[in-house]
Amino acid sequence: MSRRERVDVVVIGSGAAGAAVTKRLSEHGAKVICLEQGDWRRAADYPTAGVDYEGQFRRRQFSFSPNVRKRSEDYPVASGGENPPDIEMVNAVGGTTVVWNCQCLRFHPSDFRARAVDGVGRDWPIRYQDLVPFYHLYDRELGVSGLAGDPANPNRFPQLPPLPLGSAGRIAGKAFNKLGWHWWIFPTGILSRPYDGRPACDLSGQGWYGCGVAAKAGTDVTHWPRALRKGAILKPRARVSHLTVDAHEKIRGALYFDERGKLHEQRARVVVVCANGIGTPRLLLVSKSKGFPDGLANSSGLVGKGLMLHVWRSLRAIVPECINSYRHPVYSPVFSQQFYETETSRGFSRGYTMFISGTGGPLSTALRVNAPWGASHHKVMKRDFPHIVTVGIIGEDLPADTNSVDLDANLKDSDGVPAPRVMYSFSENSRKMLDHAAARSRELLAAAGATQITDEGMWPGTSHLMGTARMGADAKTSVVNQWHQTHDVKNLFLVDGSSFVTSGAVGPTPTIGALALRCADGIWQRRHEWV
Repeated sequence: MSRRERVDVVVIGSGAAGAAVTKRLSEHGAKVICLEQGDWRRAADYPTAGVDYEGQFRRRQFSFSPNVRKRSEDYPVASGGENPPDIEMVNAVGGTTVVWNCQCLRFHPSDFRARAVDGVGRDWPIRYQDLVPFYHLYDRELGVSGLAGDPANPNRFPQLPPLPLGSAGRIAGKAFNKLGWHWWIFPTGILSRPYDGRPACDLSGQGWYGCGVAAKAGTDVTHWPRALRKGAILKPRARVSHLTVDAHEKIRGALYFDERGKLHEQRARVVVVCANGIGTPRLLLVSKSKGFPDGLANSSGLVGKGLMLHVWRSLRAIVPECINSYRHPVYSPVFSQQFYETETSRGFSRGYTMFISGTGGPLSTALRVNAPWGASHHKVMKRDFPHIVTVGIIGEDLPADTNSVDLDANLKDSDGVPAPRVMYSFSENSRKMLDHAAARSRELLAAAGATQITDEGMWPGTSHLMGTARMGADAKTSVVNQWHQTHDVKNLFLVDGSSFVTSGAVGPTPTIGALALRCADGIWQRRHEWV
């Protein structure tokens, strides 16, 4: 085993949090090395256009699930519970931001005070106002297209004009107006104009990967070029097996396998783990030692506990108009947070966001509606394609310690590191919330003049991985403090979805990025302590 020269900071993971931490600390002047178990991906690697792009997209190598891809840099994820999820994540430079749908909604102020406001979950040790400057900074780094003035999300200042509403957005806007419900244009990390040396999305691409990586705000194109120019070192194909501690129970560094399977130890004054809400607790739990027999930074016993995934439901319907969304990259043009905050008369706590999207291409439509083979195939497709409008629901998932991440007794990755196991079950609160959301979605679709409304059911989120090393002031009831510093190990920081206390009812990426920038500034301000 080789030992690497000690640096200021080692960051583990290059996604939304890891890229932001590395870039920010490098700008301050710290010597930072980031270890990423995946590799660079190229825009040309993705199917984005052509008559067969939908078929290509369904090939194994483009799956969002590591259990399907089975690349050497992936690790398997077992699952159990009443509603076991098929976890989606990407191991690559940029992490899962290389494939996210770029929805840039923020938490509401109440999301940080769910216990105080609604008597559920826990309160964060920080408030919305603590994150505002970092939300603004992260928006600028991504390049957000949108429209200012949303009364449900004040003080948002998108850098670029919004993407086109399209036919689905116009239909939904009229229906929301008819019902008197709040709606707004989605702020999205897809460039509507050239920005910061990146090209605009010309809407010529199709499907999930769409307009190309450079126009979509993956950290491989937004953060890493700048971080590398500032002197940061990125080591792809470097899988961290566990973290090492010294005789004083401080972090010494990280053991990692390179792409040839050779083991190295990278030493550092500070280690920041940004491996997502599954990868981070996995790494802590495998990093056992004499001083930490139950896993690193786990004196509370809460590492891996309190997993939140968001809860989802969707309804689709047929409208007379042709929906043109299949001609351009996937994004949701409008959303509503009419039912975001708690209203006790509804019978559940917290709330959800509604978002509207159109139909996919012909193949995804045929599979979605289970179009029959034979003479009736064209009849069904003529009716359904391209006439489908979808109402999607993302609901707040309240933390429960029974929803968790631990180590599987049998599965290992390609380097022999134990794989994680995810246990998940819907709460009664989630079921009531999604039933309410389904009823409101039917109202919306009816107001839009839609017919043949189909409820596609509810499911746990698969890529929003939160809450497994939560933030708090008390070492007995949390894993990290308000600066993401672990209570047990002073030079170890955890910043990604794992440190979330509650999940809100929006995608976590902008909040992860804002927290990561704030964490980096906190590390730099206390740099005299990391001797």
